Amino acid sequence: MALIGDMNTLQVIRQADFGVYLDGGPQGDILLPRREMPKGEPCEDEDWVNVFVYLDSEDRIIATSRKPTIKVGEFASLKVVDINRIGLFLDWGLNKDLLLPHSEEKRPLQIGDYCVVYAYIDERTKRITATARLDRYLDQVPAEYSVGEEVDLLVAEATDLGFKAIINGKHWGLIHKNEAFKFLRGGMQERGFIREIREDGLINLSLQPQGQELRDALSEAILAKLDANNGRLPLSDKSPAPLIAETFGVSKGNFKKAIGGLYKHGIIRILPDGIELV
Repeated sequence: MALIGDMNTLQVIRQADFGVYLDGGPQGDILLPRREMPKGEPCEDEDWVNVFVYLDSEDRIIATSRKPTIKVGEFASLKVVDINRIGLFLDWGLNKDLLLPHSEEKRPLQIGDYCVVYAYIDERTKRITATARLDRYLDQVPAEYSVGEEVDLLVAEATDLGFKAIINGKHWGLIHKNEAFKFLRGGMQERGFIREIREDGLINLSLQPQGQELRDALSEAILAKLDANNGRLPLSDKSPAPLIAETFGVSKGNFKKAIGGLYKHGIIRILPDGIELV
């Protein structure tokens, strides 16, 4: 059975001048237009092809070998490419843009803006539709994370406290301002770590590993960088935080803890303008 809004592996059942037809099971025969066929790959009868299935502008089920930026049941940051009285149209990598109805718009958007949305099938129209109202699709299952666990993050929006982010496509989390040691904006995909699971169920996040794991990995990275630079680096506990984040991908606080540990073990000297191996 072909699933609308998802990738499907379907079999070619017959040829046509304008493309080939695929076996969609209960969905019937599905057209794969010639312009949407995989480039450089034959589509002969009984071949199997990997395609995305959706509705065209006339609400007919159709297939494409292109992989869209978002599938039904997923979150993604998409660009607004057109607006009319029906809604906003988002670029998701296919010829037909994805509709974000005005009723599903969370904040006013203009052409060229990016917006984090969720894709679903509208029960009335059966079309794949986007919504910026994400709360109803998140935190629907218990959060079974452990502190320090590595997770995938999609930054959704800035708040007074920091940045809201979607954890593994399932839950809300918050990157507090003091944890945002690098530039962040809505739509960025980041590797993150569970910093705290509060009693009220809210999840606090970090962009770097926690505890001893971070200190060990960072110390190794600092020593490797020193070895590669003749035993000296122009970074110290007084260096600007953005420069430290650019070099090692960590906050200034964690960098200071790491070099402090190396200094206590007699491995490095801390100079006014940098550090060097003993």
